[in-house]
Amino acid sequence: MWQERIAAALLVVVGVANAVNGVVVTLAPGRAPATYGVTITDPGVVVLLRHRAVLLTLVGAGLVVAAFVSSLRAPAMWAAAISMASFMVFAFTMSGAGSANLKVAVTDVVLLALLGGAAVLLLSSA
Repeated sequence: MWQERIAAALLVVVGVANAVNGVVVTLAPGRAPATYGVTITDPGVVVLLRHRAVLLTLVGAGLVVAAFVSSLRAPAMWAAAISMASFMVFAFTMSGAGSANLKVAVTDVVLLALLGGAAVLLLSSA
């Protein structure tokens, strides 16, 4: 039982970390340069970044809900893992990704490890 509680707490932590970043960029796209280290002059790129931020918010919210609804845990955790892992692959393999993107990717490494810890705890309590 304690494993499920710790796993739920980890899901909330990872979910909030994803959702907060998403909400900030969605509501204040001017924060994207500080977060990602990019200069945005094209309104089309602003639309894409804000859309990405909305999806990131949904991933985070899904993890928070999954912390309390066990039937949603697997799909929410898979969605979050794929989201973070894909960003890490893009950031670490693309030359010129920039130091801010690499910091986000390193944060995703930590968050993915926490998500993996939650998965291990949930599997051990089953």
